[in-house]
Amino acid sequence: MRNVKSIAFIISSAALLAACSSPVKVTEPAPVVESKPTDTTPQADNTRSVAPVETKSLDPLDDPQGVLAQRSVYFDFDSYVVREDGKSVVSNHAGYLTKNTSRNILVQGNTDERGGAEYNLALGQKRAEAVKRSLVALGVSDAQVEAVSLGKEKPKATGSNEEAWAQNRRADIVYK
Repeated sequence: MRNVKSIAFIISSAALLAACSSPVKVTEPAPVVESKPTDTTPQADNTRSVAPVETKSLDPLDDPQGVLAQRSVYFDFDSYVVREDGKSVVSNHAGYLTKNTSRNILVQGNTDERGGAEYNLALGQKRAEAVKRSLVALGVSDAQVEAVSLGKEKPKATGSNEEAWAQNRRADIVYK
């Protein structure tokens, strides 16, 4: 019985090995693939071509550290006269707008929470118009600037103290 098992094992091993082998003719030559030789000699310096580097100019409005990043003009209590510290903000934006006549802005006049709704809307409009007049006086086209009042509806700071009120008495320059 042992011989039968041994013979069966040998036959099955031989069959397994025969199934795994593939016929390869050793007498056939390997196929040759022809390729064109590449020129590895360096080119002379006068024949090189270098493509120019194109740089995209950065819009000054996108520079968070630039002078156009500041877009609020602040006012004194119950006033719509552009203060000295706001004139540079107006001047910087006027310079940009005169060079970029396709750009338009919205000047939003704001007030603090004190005063009635009607009074604050009127004061906010006067503040927005004051900034608009300053921009137009510096050469900006009247058609590029729209002035609106938000009154006390869009505070920059919360609180009922002078610090919060001072931040809310402003006109914001918003680019469209």
